[in-house]
Formats: sequence, C-alpha cells, structure tokens
Amino acid sequence: MRTLVAHDVAFILLAVRWTLLLSAFAFIGGGVVGSAVALARTSNVRFLRKASSAFIVFFQGTPLLMQLFLAFFGLAIFGFEVSASVAAAVALTLNTAAFLGEIWRGSIESLPKGQWEAARTLGLGYVTTMRRVIVPQAMHIALPPTIGFLVQLIKGTSLVSIIGFVELTRAGQIINNATFEPFKVFGIVAITYFVLCWPLSYWGARMEKGLAVSMGRPVAGM
Repeated sequence: MRTLVAHDVAFILLAVRWTLLLSAFAFIGGGVVGSAVALARTSNVRFLRKASSAFIVFFQGTPLLMQLFLAFFGLAIFGFEVSASVAAAVALTLNTAAFLGEIWRGSIESLPKGQWEAARTLGLGYVTTMRRVIVPQAMHIALPPTIGFLVQLIKGTSLVSIIGFVELTRAGQIINNATFEPFKVFGIVAITYFVLCWPLSYWGARMEKGLAVSMGRPVAGM
C-alpha cells in the first residue's frame, strides 16, 4: 500500500480520453443506427415498425450491464473472441441507437399533422418531405433531449470498467487498489465526471427553456 501521488492523479485524468472517445464513437454510431430506427418506427411499412419497435424494447428493457456481458462473453460462445474495447463500443452503440431512435421518433411524431398534409398537397414524396420539411423541424425539438442523453451516455461508460476497459472509472479502480484511498481517488473521479457532464447539462437545459419559450409554453424559473 502506498499514498496517492501526482502520477496517480495524472493516470486517472489521462483515462478521460478513452471515456470521451468511447462516448463519441457510441454517440455517432448510435446516431446513425438510431436515425434508421426512428425512420422505421414512423414508416408506413408494418414490418419495419414491428422490427424497430422490438429493437427498442429489447435495448431499453434490459440493463446496459447485461448488454455489455452479452457482447463480451456471449459472442465468445459462438467462437467470436472480442476485446473489451470492441464489446464496449458495440453494446454502447446499440444501446444509444435504441434511445436516440425513440427520442427522434417522438420528435417526428410531435409535429402537427398539417405539416405532412401540406407536403402531400405540394406533391412532395416521402423522402423529400422528410428531408426538407419534417426532419429540420424535428431536429430543433430533439436537440435538448439528445444532449441530455449524451450526458447519460458519458456517465454510462463507467459500466464498461466491469469488462476491463480502462476508462475513467477503471483507472480510478486501479489506483485505489494500489493506494487504498477510495475517498480521494473516487472523489477525483466524481469531480472529473462532473466537469465533463455539467456544461452539457447546463447547455441542454438552456436549449430546452429556449424551445419552450419559442413554442409559447411557460418555463419554470423564467
């Protein structure tokens, strides 16, 4: 056992880059898949609606930790050996896709039916209607909850420490095992997460208030 030194703090802080890289990969990949899920959920094709709904129900209805176990240990049963980083990226991407897909589906369906009717009156097809009429408006509505989910995603990356991926939380565990000073070590980890997440939370709250004002709804604290 030894005391906590500056080198240990630097090791913890350097692990932030892996937390941010994993979050960015999952958010971008989940955004791509989530866009397809949202469009499938709002399509007129029954099979697509059912399949996308089943995808969302599974990934929202099971713990992220179980999804990480399935990606890391489950694939090995079928002969696919994957690293902790690959398993973490796959599980977080699919989990993100389920939540973003549902957020964006709700944003699309929250638009007045008159938007669709006006587009049909102008003779616009489905793709053109989505690209030029529906999606730009839905993005404005979806941005605050999307930012809110990004905050949850960054904090959710802490779970990948359970499969051995060395990000912020895992780095804290490693240092704590060497120093046995959990209050100091995990205090640093907690403060680091706060520094990463609070600006996004504040930005998302400001955007949500701005959206409420633009739509004429009363906002608490304003």
